[in-house]
Amino acid sequence: MNKKVRIGIDVGGTFTDAVIIDNADYKVLAKMKIPTTHEEGVAVGVVKIISTLMKENQIEPEDVMFIAHGTTQATNALLEGDVAQVGIIGMGTGVDARSAKSETNIGNIELAPGKYLNSSNAFIDSVSVNDEMIEAAICELLDKKAQVIVASEAYSVDDPENELKVMACAAKKGLYTTGGHEISQLYGLKMRTRTAVVNASLIPKMIETANMTEQAVLDTKIKSGLMIMRCDGGVMSINEVRKRPILTMLSGLAAGVAGALMYEKISDGIFFEVGGTSVDISVIKNGKVMIKYAQVGGHKTYLQSLDVRTLGVAGGSMIRIKDKKMIDIGPRSAHIAGKNYECFTPEDAITEASVQFVSPRADDPCEYATIVAQDGKEYSLTLAGAANLLGYVPKDDYAYGNIGCTKVAWSALGDYLSISAKDAAKQAMDIAIKKLAVVINDLINEYELDRKFITLVGGGGSGAVIVNALAGHFNFKWRIAQNAPYISTIGVALAMVREQLERTIVNPTDEDIKKIRADIIERIVKSGANEETVDVSIEIDAQKNILRAVATGATELRKKDLNANQLGTEQLKSISAEALVVDKEQVQPICNTGRWYLFEAKTSKRILFGLVKLKGKSCCVIDREGVVRLKKEKAEYIKFKKSEQKQLFNTFLDDNTTYSDANATIPKVFLFYKEKMLDLTGMQTAEQLYSIMDVETEIMSADEEIIAVAYK
Repeated sequence: MNKKVRIGIDVGGTFTDAVIIDNADYKVLAKMKIPTTHEEGVAVGVVKIISTLMKENQIEPEDVMFIAHGTTQATNALLEGDVAQVGIIGMGTGVDARSAKSETNIGNIELAPGKYLNSSNAFIDSVSVNDEMIEAAICELLDKKAQVIVASEAYSVDDPENELKVMACAAKKGLYTTGGHEISQLYGLKMRTRTAVVNASLIPKMIETANMTEQAVLDTKIKSGLMIMRCDGGVMSINEVRKRPILTMLSGLAAGVAGALMYEKISDGIFFEVGGTSVDISVIKNGKVMIKYAQVGGHKTYLQSLDVRTLGVAGGSMIRIKDKKMIDIGPRSAHIAGKNYECFTPEDAITEASVQFVSPRADDPCEYATIVAQDGKEYSLTLAGAANLLGYVPKDDYAYGNIGCTKVAWSALGDYLSISAKDAAKQAMDIAIKKLAVVINDLINEYELDRKFITLVGGGGSGAVIVNALAGHFNFKWRIAQNAPYISTIGVALAMVREQLERTIVNPTDEDIKKIRADIIERIVKSGANEETVDVSIEIDAQKNILRAVATGATELRKKDLNANQLGTEQLKSISAEALVVDKEQVQPICNTGRWYLFEAKTSKRILFGLVKLKGKSCCVIDREGVVRLKKEKAEYIKFKKSEQKQLFNTFLDDNTTYSDANATIPKVFLFYKEKMLDLTGMQTAEQLYSIMDVETEIMSADEEIIAVAYK
């Protein structure tokens, strides 16, 4: 095979998965799953799975253009309390010294019941920091059993000189070290210090893991540098992991959504990665994942990670019965109870069944239903079984089971409850949907999703178990991701290099914007991106006085362009009609530029016994491959040449601005040009919007066209 390929590896607690993807069209060429090699070390399993896949598919090391690895190591270390003890050297002076001393004293963070991240603290007045003072502070912390040093000074984001002095001194002593300014450039000393402390506590463990994994890849003779999955859905180089391991926390959850976005071309929806014990739920809006500040031990940090809600409802969730009534689903699963599923059995494994109850763990109530078959073998009744019996799982799906055995098992439970097998299964599904619906409604409200446009997407081995039924409950569209059981691994293989930089700036100037843009490009190139592929978006959060730059890029010169086949106007029109929930005849193409096409749908309906006619309009922007990237009701739009910005666009913005005695409220604006979608919805003033627009479009020629969409 002379094809150039991408390899994704996802190391989980139970299995290590790997996929090989064609670098030209991003089709999955091969996939494999092996038990995770905990005893020999996970790196042994990584070498084994890569070597086997490459040999079976005749792939030479030089054919591998990109290789990335998703790991739960940082998350597991925090959950298990397997972290290093941290020594903090706090600094401040003058009137800030007292508050700085308090805010850099983080204390012990409870990670899980009885598991702590322990830290100790020393303080230096930064008016006259010298090597002797730093040396004394480090010795004091080492006496308190510190293994890693954090340097954290008030306002170090403006001038990190003293933090760098402490880090240099600690490094000379052979100690691992982190500076607060390296982790975040936002003001807020306590939160910045806390984030740095969590990062530092992970460094020893993650460096050991990084070294082993890197060596494992080198052993396969692959020349492409190993990339590691981040918690925001991007990847970074293994060298960056050694400095900022905190960014790999929760990265396993991010990988699935990254895979869904790239592979399924989702614009607005809710993604479910459903396993045997739990489901991870996340939102995709305007083709982007939703990000928020992560918490560790109940404390906020400056770590931006995917907003994932986890619920103990999944394929293996067991059925709880009390006083001959079904009272709950989960949180225990067949996996935790050590039982086989009733639906994943050989033919005729269950021809007769009687119900009994177990405690999956010693302190659990004896309320979890299992069945004993004619041969004495015991099976768990599960949500996957209920979904199969009710016809929610398609025949070609990974979670499709043995319907005959499932019916016998659920008939036994139905007899116990004095109802039919299907009624028992429906009760179980209703309980599960009720639990899930609370989370779904919260996400819809929090992210202001339009219910008419939502698609539910199922990933993981048990996606079909809940997504189909849930979509019926809400009357939403749904689908199961291609290669759903491998969606996380695909996400790893398709991930882009990503970096984010935040600064606390009130009313940022053009110079502030240009500086953060230059700084983020420098940072993402260090993380492994090729500079020619880097795309930067600038956001302003006026409420929190945050200027934010987000950069994405590829490791190789070829940019991502999934299935880059130009669809015809009629195909794009059909996709737009489906997205806008109207008939195809109601949709009209309005304009296009670069990869972008704008379609509009006009609707009318009569109310008050047909006396009043209500007219409505909605529009969507779709790219050349058929991905709907924006859809809005009551939106306005304009197409203009760059040279016409002042003449046409500024007037358009003014016409859609709401004026009051107190202020002027500009609309939410998106720009589409060439290959770029520019989100300007965070802008608070026309001046801010024009400033970012000028920076982002400065290399465009005067005749190049831009589509603007505005809504209130």
